[in-house]
Amino acid sequence: MQKTTYSDDFKQQALSKVYQRQGRTIESVAQELNLSKSTLKGWMVLAKNKQVSSPIERAKRPDDWSIEERLVALQQSHALPEVELNAWCRQQGLFPHHLTQWRADFCTQPVSQSSKADAQVLRELKKTNQQLQRELTRKDKALAEAAALLILQKKFNAYLEGADE
Repeated sequence: MQKTTYSDDFKQQALSKVYQRQGRTIESVAQELNLSKSTLKGWMVLAKNKQVSSPIERAKRPDDWSIEERLVALQQSHALPEVELNAWCRQQGLFPHHLTQWRADFCTQPVSQSSKADAQVLRELKKTNQQLQRELTRKDKALAEAAALLILQKKFNAYLEGADE
């Protein structure tokens, strides 16, 4: 099998598509570009490790906005007429309904810690849970094996006692 090499421009364009995929999966972008998902993910890891200040900007999703950024966005867009509001939203990568939702959230809920911190804690808890589950499964298997060996040993000893008579 011949190994395909890709130009740096192609890699940059592929990464740009991935970072600006807007709800699509990495796998769908890879299929569109006729690449394997692992190749594309490898490029993403390399780009992250290089931390090159390239023209590729990650599209900022509305969920990625911090509380402070949301408040600033609401202040900037508060008095804009509808046409200018729509243009401002396009520049920011938002929809007007996001602003409406954020305004309602500020009015109804007390400001809490950022959702990123909560997501990080949740991720760590899930990882710990998975490790504990794997360890528990491993120990259950070891216990079952020890019980089976004990039973076999008892049967063997009983067989030998029966053979001596």
